[in-house]
Amino acid sequence: MKTTEQSSRFDNLDQMSTLEILEGINQEDRTVPVAVAEAIPQIRLLVDGIVERMQRGGRVFYLGAGTSGRLGIVDASEIPPTYGVHDAFIGLIAGGDSAIRTAVENAEDDPQGGWNDMQAYVPTADDVVIGIAASGTTPYVIGAIREARSRGLLTGCITCNAGAPVAEAAEIPIVVVVGPEFVTGSTRMKSGTAQKLVLNMISTSCMIRLGHVHGNKMVDMQLTNSKLVDRGTRMIMGETGITDYEAAKALLLKYGQVRAAVTAYRNDLTAQG
Repeated sequence: MKTTEQSSRFDNLDQMSTLEILEGINQEDRTVPVAVAEAIPQIRLLVDGIVERMQRGGRVFYLGAGTSGRLGIVDASEIPPTYGVHDAFIGLIAGGDSAIRTAVENAEDDPQGGWNDMQAYVPTADDVVIGIAASGTTPYVIGAIREARSRGLLTGCITCNAGAPVAEAAEIPIVVVVGPEFVTGSTRMKSGTAQKLVLNMISTSCMIRLGHVHGNKMVDMQLTNSKLVDRGTRMIMGETGITDYEAAKALLLKYGQVRAAVTAYRNDLTAQG
């Protein structure tokens, strides 16, 4: 039996108090980062491979169904506002965008579906496919990985079952065995948390390696709200020594990004002698 389908270590959940339920979930959740840590060597291999390909213009495709697909879409959608990088990470879900909110019957069972969905983006050998499947048996994901690998794309996966078919199909499998779920088979819980942690590690590491973080700051973030304008303004003040908040803000708004504003400010100082 798949680890993700094994019976919960807790029983009689329906007879527990609210406190007992919450403490039980929290007790199980604490095991997830430990399991993720064991997969760091494989995560490193995948990140290094992604960075190499992105330097040649490659992209990352996240493919999944249900919770796994939604997690990939969330991670991909957060890259442009956070790092100012567009179209580098692309999230695809079995059943299309409508499946983000509502399950689409049988969509994940099509082994050609994932690769077919990628065709709108004209994949090349410099791209990377990462299949996300807690069970590790999703045909939509496995089929795409096999096809992509046969065409020279780098392939990876994130799964929570050892020996899963998706891990056998991928060149760099990331296997995070978190054990049975608190509610038996509910992989939106620990398995989903593990997948989210790994996705955070992959995309964040890639963006840092590719120069979109200076020190510990997101210098290429988009100014999509007042909170981010305020954050960017304070970054500029720290980088340039400008003490006037409004002057730093005006500089940021003029150039649209922290990096561009700081570069322009320093160039002006140089030009002035």
